[in-house]
Amino acid sequence: MIGVFDSGLGGLTVLRALVARFPGVPFVYLGDHANVPYGNRPSEEIVELTRAGTERLFRRGCRLVLLGCNTATAVAARRLQREWLPQSGYAGYNILGIVAPTVEAATQTPWAVSTPQYPQKLNADLIAVFGTTRTIASGVYPEEIRKRCPRVQVVQQVCAELAGAIEEDRPDAELDRLVAEAASDLLGKTGGAAPHRAILGCTHFPLIEHIFRRHLPASTRLLSQPEIVADSLEDYLPRHPEYASEPVEYRGPALLTTGDPGRIFDRARIFWPAVNEFMRLAD
Repeated sequence: MIGVFDSGLGGLTVLRALVARFPGVPFVYLGDHANVPYGNRPSEEIVELTRAGTERLFRRGCRLVLLGCNTATAVAARRLQREWLPQSGYAGYNILGIVAPTVEAATQTPWAVSTPQYPQKLNADLIAVFGTTRTIASGVYPEEIRKRCPRVQVVQQVCAELAGAIEEDRPDAELDRLVAEAASDLLGKTGGAAPHRAILGCTHFPLIEHIFRRHLPASTRLLSQPEIVADSLEDYLPRHPEYASEPVEYRGPALLTTGDPGRIFDRARIFWPAVNEFMRLAD
């Protein structure tokens, strides 16, 4: 089994893409709805909550866990991979984040290449990043992109209200206004220059990709994380067959929550209309 962990519901867009791409693979999704949102929490608390969620999925037989959350990945993934996992007692288990495949797609450079190489070191493209306040504040995307493409210009734009508005299923007109304002602010920073690529750096944003498309230049390529993560896993599993489960009869992913299943179900259907029932996590 493969686990997908998120602080809330946005990771369902990633899970949905993974289920479509790997119909015979059993997935387990855990949303930490009892502690959402993570964005206003101290970094150490985010690390601990992400560790706890990851370990819960490990204990349920998921030897590979994907962090389907930009905040959890930006703040906690590296710490967990380098410091906690080697001493955790979970030998042969692994944690993957959502930032690495996104940076790979943005730079066309494998994650393992962390120093500038030809031709990427000569790349002088303009890349936009739209994200939540905490993801943008972490600086993880400019940092990792510039390690590989130092001449690339990265322009970030906070979309402080957008994820909440999507989750609350606000009217299209309000979502359109919020995206229009974010796009206008970003283009103001670029002097009107069209970004070559735009990272939609929140797993809520794929639900309104068409609105971003409407307000960004036609030449700007949108990088939406669910498909990027599915592409990355499709490349990863053949190279790491120990994490590839034997195909099973598909019954749908198991959906777990630390919160109240009844309260989150309606909102979950915004992210995946065919979503199955959530079950409360017992521990």
